[in-house]
Amino acid sequence: MDDQTRIELEAATFRRLLQHLDERKDVQNIDLMNLSGFCRNCLSRWYGEAAAEKGLEIDKEAAREVVYGMPYAEWKAAYQSDATPEQKEAFAKSHPDH
Repeated sequence: MDDQTRIELEAATFRRLLQHLDERKDVQNIDLMNLSGFCRNCLSRWYGEAAAEKGLEIDKEAAREVVYGMPYAEWKAAYQSDATPEQKEAFAKSHPDH
């Protein structure tokens, strides 16, 4: 496979991941962190880091808007619920450095 095709497939996969996360707003970031070790905020941070590697400056909020499909504050107000004690306990166990 040539590099351009690989890049196009990776980009399509990333867009599909974002679509899937958009369709599953019921899945909270803490659940993603507890199960997979990353969440929507991680994806937005990685997006910003990838941009920086290319010499582009994308601030945190702009990167989050790419991932969330809307301003983060808007998404958080509409879809984020408070973490349960069980979610917090699972997070503390799986991420002791936080």
